[in-house]
Amino acid sequence: MFKLLMSWDLRPEKQAEYVEFLTQEFAPSLMRLGIHPTDVWFAVYGPSPQVRAGGATEDLETLEQILLSDDWKELEKKLLGYVTNYRRKIVAGTQGFQI
Repeated sequence: MFKLLMSWDLRPEKQAEYVEFLTQEFAPSLMRLGIHPTDVWFAVYGPSPQVRAGGATEDLETLEQILLSDDWKELEKKLLGYVTNYRRKIVAGTQGFQI
């Protein structure tokens, strides 16, 4: 298993639109692409990213193919319209929350 770990902060002026995008488009699109959501964390206090999210695939090749796809690039571009300080990385998956 390999995980895509992402983190970001919300653009204050886009919060309502972000929630709709996240639930109506982002999460369903991840699953359609083959990334199975594993966890999402929202920080309410402290100097960390507001959102940390993870999704998994069975193998590294699948995840890399997804991240190179036009569908992923379009989805990521839309996400960037709602967030700042976006980061992503790929890690070998383990059970539980990873950063």
